[in-house]
Amino acid sequence: MHWQPISPQRYTLAEGPLWDTPSQTLYWVDIAGRLACRLGPKGLEQWPMPEPVSAFIPTTAGDALVTLASGVYRLRLDQPEPQHVLFAQPDPTPGNRANEARCDQQGRLWLGTMQNNLAADGSDIPVTRRSGGLFRIHSSGEATRLLEGQGIVNTLLWSPDGQWLYSADSHDGELRRYRLLAGGGLGAAEPWAEAGPGSPDGSAMDEQGYVWNARWGGGCLLRFAPDGRIDRRIELPLSHPTSCVFGGPAREHLYVTTARPAGAVGEWSGAVLCADVGIAGLPCERFAG
Repeated sequence: MHWQPISPQRYTLAEGPLWDTPSQTLYWVDIAGRLACRLGPKGLEQWPMPEPVSAFIPTTAGDALVTLASGVYRLRLDQPEPQHVLFAQPDPTPGNRANEARCDQQGRLWLGTMQNNLAADGSDIPVTRRSGGLFRIHSSGEATRLLEGQGIVNTLLWSPDGQWLYSADSHDGELRRYRLLAGGGLGAAEPWAEAGPGSPDGSAMDEQGYVWNARWGGGCLLRFAPDGRIDRRIELPLSHPTSCVFGGPAREHLYVTTARPAGAVGEWSGAVLCADVGIAGLPCERFAG
């Protein structure tokens, strides 16, 4: 595959890519750099945040959600200065921060949290406790805790038949699945995917139900079949991919966010990359509210 950066910028910890089909716009964040970013018809736009920001998600109301360390905020995008207003505080645990966030087909926000691992200067703090959780946030701002005792929640995807949630705990190096119960809860965690290089980070799903998973420290993406078998390994010109999403007019472009921690390898570390993979991906959802 022919990978190219979408801009000359290099980020510290680019994450959370989301493709908004109606506006043909790519959203992502630099968690450590405290930036909410998007690239669309108006070119590259960036909003500085006062705290680490893990996701930037458009809403059906026309604004966006940003998941900061202190909670979920609504961000006005039509103002010369960023205006963010608190919307929800799902995780009351001191010392935690938001991490992975995606919307399901109903437009509800699913948010994974973790022990904060970023110092004020953006340097790393070791993750020493399993204080993270998984929350579902509705249009009213009401939050439901679905999981607790998590290490580093990454990957939030739903099977096409609506039966399973796929998620990763990067602290444990494992991709899992949870049965979606009729009452809105989750069944017990089940190991799902084969082991591979690096640690599982963020993922995207294609129209065939295969999961494309970024491997932190592994320098590649792994494409997993619905049964968890490794179907394909896609090499990348860097060591620390963080997540991926399908986009473009036919959703056959794969965008990959990356980081440049200490020891990172590759001149494109920290870039957002793109390649035509010839396979269409499932669309991302806006927050319904």
